[in-house]
Formats: sequence, structure tokens, C-alpha cells
Amino acid sequence: MLRQRIGSRARGTRRHRSGALVILCLTCLILSAGAPALAQSPAPRDIAKTFAGSLTALPSEPLTVGGSIYVPAYSSVWINQGGARADFSVTLSIHNASETKPLVIKRIAYYDGAGKMVESHLKEPVALKPFATIEAFVATLDTRGGTGANFVIDWAAAGEIAEPVTEALMIGTFANGHYAFISQGRPIRTTSGR
Repeated sequence: MLRQRIGSRARGTRRHRSGALVILCLTCLILSAGAPALAQSPAPRDIAKTFAGSLTALPSEPLTVGGSIYVPAYSSVWINQGGARADFSVTLSIHNASETKPLVIKRIAYYDGAGKMVESHLKEPVALKPFATIEAFVATLDTRGGTGANFVIDWAAAGEIAEPVTEALMIGTFANGHYAFISQGRPIRTTSGR
């Protein structure tokens, strides 16, 4: 009788272990199936649709003035030498600083710290109304840009115009603190049709 009890306990333990193993395997399969989805970044917003109210028709006149602007954007920041890192969302804002003329944005390219283009945030050129703004967004979980991320914006206009105002706003959480800071764009190339 004692043998039967020991035998049935051993069988019960084996069944329990088998059940736990099945649950563990299923959990691993579910997590591994979801991992690629977590690693992928969301597709960039369609700027033409999202900011339709800020846009106007492209100018019919030749685009005689233009340039490129470089905007540092810190997708991640190292907190200490030990390797603690804080990840940030990045909102790039592009403002038409002209009161009277449309501003054409030809390219919004997002680069990583090694200088490799990560993503294009603009499918085709768009024209901003006077004093209008558009934005590009990089989610907190999208760390492809790393600590040296940046945007390059190509712009143009039909005739003299105020240079666009560009800023990247980084927002994130580390430990119990919330952090936000701004990086301003710098012109790296200008052209004039004079």
C-alpha cells in the first residue's frame, strides 16, 4: 500500500512537471512570436494626412531659395559609465517662420549615430502655410537612432523667405524622474537663386 501511494505521488509529480513544462513552452512560444513585433518600430505618421490643416498647394513658381537643416535628436542618453541608459521619445517640429509665403519641405531624414539613414519621415514634398507647423515623431521604444541620432531637413521656397525654425523635443523617464529637453536645428547648407 505504501508503494502504491509513493508510486501515485511520483506519477502525480511527473504529471505536474509535464504540465508545467507545457505551460513554460507555450509561454516561450507566445513571447517569441511577440518579440519581433516589439522590436519593430511603428511606421512614421503620414505627415500629409496628419497635418493637412497646416499644408497648402505646392507653389507653381520655381523654388529659387532653399537649404538643409541639421537637428540633433537624442533617442537614448547614457546616464553613467556603468551602462545605464535612458530612452526618450523625440518630437521634431518644423515651423514656417514666414508670415506671407509657403515653405516647401522636401525631405525629413532620420539618421543614427553612425550616420546611417534609419527612416524617411516624408513620402513627398509638402508646402506649409505661413506660420504653420508639422511634426515627425520617434517613439520611446524606437532606439534605432541611439545617442547620436539626428534629423536632416531639406526645404525650399519660391523667392526670399524667413528660414524655418526647427526643434527636437525629447521626453523620457529614468528611475523616478521625468526629463525633457530641446535641441535646436542648425543650417548646414543654403542656396539662393539670385
